[in-house]
Amino acid sequence: MTKTSVLSPASSVASRSRLASAAALFAALTLAGCATTTETTDVIRLDRAQGSDENIASLTAVIQANPRDPEGYNVRGSAYGRAGQFKQALDDFNTALQLNPQFFQAYANRALVYRNMGKPVEAAADYNAALKINPNYDVAYIGRGNIYRQAGRIDEAFGDFNRAIQLDTTDGRAYHNRGLIYQLRGDHPKAIEDFSKAISLSSRAPEPYNGRGVSYIALNDDENAFADFNLAIELNGNIAESWANQALVYERRGDKARAAKSYSHALRLDPKYEPAKQGLARTRGTT
Repeated sequence: MTKTSVLSPASSVASRSRLASAAALFAALTLAGCATTTETTDVIRLDRAQGSDENIASLTAVIQANPRDPEGYNVRGSAYGRAGQFKQALDDFNTALQLNPQFFQAYANRALVYRNMGKPVEAAADYNAALKINPNYDVAYIGRGNIYRQAGRIDEAFGDFNRAIQLDTTDGRAYHNRGLIYQLRGDHPKAIEDFSKAISLSSRAPEPYNGRGVSYIALNDDENAFADFNLAIELNGNIAESWANQALVYERRGDKARAAKSYSHALRLDPKYEPAKQGLARTRGTT
């Protein structure tokens, strides 16, 4: 068994919910504090190819050749999960756990599917089960920590992320998520340290760049913030938050025309993204 979960969550996913958005930061900077948090970094990156007839047939053939091997069901369940076929994924993880009730990776994989189905209670129960079997499983601490953070149980979330880091995790999400809590608490220097560590572990993930940029803004370091937001856009130009963050720097510089363009681009990507709506309302008519 490997240490990490077979069903790897995407580290690069756009979020809609923030405890304080980039636009809110603009109004709060005089208070020398800001906070931001992504909704989750445990959203499964959908990959329809994983659920293709050819791929599933291949994995099914493996199961048919070894019907009592729980690993086969775990792998196929992971493929179903990444394809967005959550019911089939749950069925396979259930079978894997029936065959091996000590299969802590399957518990964590099933928990991730539950999270993506909007069932945090069931997900938390599965992460707890995984940790009862293997108290040193970093993936489960990170997943459970995100559930706690979403529920506003910040201290418990912080403890879980700390525990994963103490276990020498190489998963950048632990540092990213702990950085978000430092940010929420107004400790931006520590937040920047954690975001930087997350970037060193997952350099292609845009979220830590956005997070670090927001903390740079809170410290009035617009140049580094702007560089981070631009890097986030370069890594994934389809995230509304990145464009709204970039627009915020333009706005702080007094360049309302460019700010409006970036806010408009953010709204084209996500018409419901409130920080971009608010930003465009402040800068509209300047393009």
